[in-house]
Amino acid sequence: MNNQQMNMPPQVISVKDSLYLEDMLNWNLIAMKKAHFMAEHCQEQTLKQELNQVGQMHHQHYTQILQHLGSSGQGQSTGFMQ
Repeated sequence: MNNQQMNMPPQVISVKDSLYLEDMLNWNLIAMKKAHFMAEHCQEQTLKQELNQVGQMHHQHYTQILQHLGSSGQGQSTGFMQ
């Protein structure tokens, strides 16, 4: 089996891939919200800082995924194949 990496993302992504990307966005959004909620209710400052950093990390991941999705189409609608 030939395992080659693509230099450029495909113009059309499968429904399965789009569902996985949606899951990744949801996972990061939920993790960000949970970390923020826990930081808001935490009394210990060190732990509160760590939770805020975790929330910021997940927010950055969420934003990066959106940027990759937005830049791949460059204003065009994304094509899907089944």
